[in-house]
Order: sequence, then C-alpha cells, then structure tokens
Amino acid sequence: MGAAAIMKPIAQASPSFKARMASVLFFLVMLTATLTEFLGQGRLSFAGGIAAGIIEALSMVAVTLLLYVVLKPANRELSLLAASLNLVGLTLEAFQWQPLGVGVGMVLHGVYWLLIGYLIFRSTFLPRILGVPMTVAGLGWLTFLSPPLLDRLSPCNLIVSLLAEALVMLWFLVMGVNVPRWKEQVNAAADRRFALHRA
Repeated sequence: MGAAAIMKPIAQASPSFKARMASVLFFLVMLTATLTEFLGQGRLSFAGGIAAGIIEALSMVAVTLLLYVVLKPANRELSLLAASLNLVGLTLEAFQWQPLGVGVGMVLHGVYWLLIGYLIFRSTFLPRILGVPMTVAGLGWLTFLSPPLLDRLSPCNLIVSLLAEALVMLWFLVMGVNVPRWKEQVNAAADRRFALHRA
C-alpha cells in the first residue's frame, strides 16, 4: 500500500476527525518532550533520545498540517502563513539555530499560535473564546525574543503556554468542530474567491 493510498482516507475525513487527530498527535508531542526532558539525563539511550526527537518533530509537523486544513475556511492565506511559519520554526529548532541567544524557532512557534488564535476567533465552527488561550500561548513563546526576559519568566511562561495549548487541544479531542458550520464557511470562502475572480 503506497503513501497516497494511506493519505487518501485522511484527506477525505471530516474536519472533526482531523481536529481530533491533531489533538492526539499534540499530546504525543507533549509526552515525548516530557520523556526526553526528564528521562534524558542518562536514562534514555542515545538512539532512544534520537527516536523520541524524531517522533516529536514529525508529530508536530502533522499537527501543523492538520490544523492548516481545519482552519483554512476561516482564512486560507493566514492559515497557510501560520503553517509555513511553524514548519520553518520547527526546522530552525531542529538545527538549534539561536543567533545572539534568541530562540528564533520558538519565536516563530509563538507567532504560529497567535495566528491560530486569530483564525479560531474568525471561524464560525469553533467557540471564539478558544482563541484566547491560543493567544496566551503565543505570547508565552514570544518571550524567547528576549533571553533576559526568558530567564526571568521561565519556567512559568512555558507552563502557561503548554497548558493553554493543551486546553484547546482537549476541546478538539472531545468536541471536534461544528461540521455543518465548517462546510458553510468553506462554501462562503469559495463564493468570495469566485466573485473576486469574476471581478
């Protein structure tokens, strides 16, 4: 069975299923990150640490792509921008690129969650209040812009950001999205693009 055959059912799945899948993978990211952090001090083998890092990175890539699809009806261009920034941030984090001590990858991760929060607020198929914790999470990651500020606020900023993200992901896992409204917003966006094209 090829990759296309595997991906086809996922592509055709409902937005609620994709949101729930993103949630499950997000919690896998948190689990592997926690294991790497707390068990990495000599308790995980070198190969085990690499495997955990790969699982964490690939899971976050999948979360990014799934959320792009789920939130695309709210604003296609912004959803694409958010996904692109997060994928660049993940790449920079993988290479541990930190010019002048600034965690650029983490800053891009913060911008990503800010955009996700805005997209949730713009959507008609998710409660707008869920945009608030995503905005809080984004602001928490933006503290990586300033190493002195990061040192002062850590680890509180990280805990708050992760809890805010987990809260929204828990909603996705339990409630999914309002599929009829999601489809309505898809159709409305398609009508707007058609009208702009004709104009």
